[in-house]
Amino acid sequence: MSTLEDVRQAVLVGDEQVMADLVNGLLKEGTPADRILSEGLLAGMTEVGRRFREYEYFIPEVLVAAGAMKEAMQVLRPHLTSAGVKPFATAAIATVKGDLHDIGKNLVATMLEGAGFEVVDLGVDVSPEQLVAACQSRPVDLVALSALLTTTMPAMVDAVQVLKRELHPAPRIIVGGAPVTQEFADRIGADGYGRDAATGAEVARRLCTK
Repeated sequence: MSTLEDVRQAVLVGDEQVMADLVNGLLKEGTPADRILSEGLLAGMTEVGRRFREYEYFIPEVLVAAGAMKEAMQVLRPHLTSAGVKPFATAAIATVKGDLHDIGKNLVATMLEGAGFEVVDLGVDVSPEQLVAACQSRPVDLVALSALLTTTMPAMVDAVQVLKRELHPAPRIIVGGAPVTQEFADRIGADGYGRDAATGAEVARRLCTK
């Protein structure tokens, strides 16, 4: 007999092999899909985020946890849709123009999904115009921007300025990456700053709750 705690633990250890059986078992027992999501999967990813933030988990542990969650969501998503359960919010994420690094972006995307966001990953080397187009093509509550190089930080400035100028109302904007600081985020008019992937997801959720 599956339990919500079994699902949470499977996320924590990244056990993709058992996840589908656990979720299907709970569904057959009559557990609502939204409870499996919130009390099993998201609860597990919240703990993964805490452990990552406290240096108890590292990138490999986060990635295997994300893999287990994605395996579960393949089973759960149709049930959530039929039950009318919607994501907490929608986030578009990108590495800014001129920067081809994606490891940090991918980690943040994973943490955002674990925080209940629908994530639209725009990839790397993304121009301000591409960001605006993505936000115009669908409702986007938050844009997350990443830069790993000091030489691409000006592109982050451009992106924030263009998003705020072209979109009314503009989505919330959060920035992060190795050279980025809270002071820089404040100076360029970003709504939030994530010093790491887990913190970024927490800040993003807080911004979209306001």
